[in-house]
Amino acid sequence: MTPAERATASSAEAAAQAAARAAAQQPGPSARQQAAAGAQQARPRNGVDAVPRRVRLTLARVDPWSVTKLSFLLSVAVGIALVVATSVIWSVLDGMGVFTDLNGLLKDVIGTEVKFDLLDYVGFGKVISLATVIAVVDVVLLTALSTIVAFLYNVSSALVGGLHVTLSDD
Repeated sequence: MTPAERATASSAEAAAQAAARAAAQQPGPSARQQAAAGAQQARPRNGVDAVPRRVRLTLARVDPWSVTKLSFLLSVAVGIALVVATSVIWSVLDGMGVFTDLNGLLKDVIGTEVKFDLLDYVGFGKVISLATVIAVVDVVLLTALSTIVAFLYNVSSALVGGLHVTLSDD
C-alpha cells in the first residue's frame, strides 16, 4: 500500500469513528429501540392483524342423534320449569285467597242447596298432577318433532346445499 492510500484509508476510518462517537453522544433511541418501536407501530394495540378474518362455512348436515339428545334435555328442562311455575302460580293464587273468593261466588250463584267445593277440582295435588302429565307429553312431543326436523333439514340441505354462514372475528 502506498503512503497516499494509507492516508486515505486512515482518514476514512477516522471519519467513521468520529461519526460513531457523535451518534453515541446524541441523546435518542438506539437503532434497536427504533426497530422495536417501528414494529410496535405497525401492529395494532391488541396484537391482532388489522384486517379481520372472515370464514365462510356451510352447515350441510345435522346429526339426528345429537339433535335428539339435546332436544330431550331441553324439553326436560322446559317440563320441570312448567311444573315449578304451576306450583308457584297456584301457591300465589291460594295465598291471595282467589280460590276461596271464587268458591264463595259460585255458592252465591248456584245456591246453598248444592254442595260444591272448587278445591275438589283445582286442588294443589290435581293441578300439579295435570302439569306433570302435560310436561311428560311435552318431552315426548318436542323430542320427536325436533328429530323429525333434523331429518327434514338433512334432506333439504342435500337438495339446496345447506345453510351458508360467514364468521368474522372483528
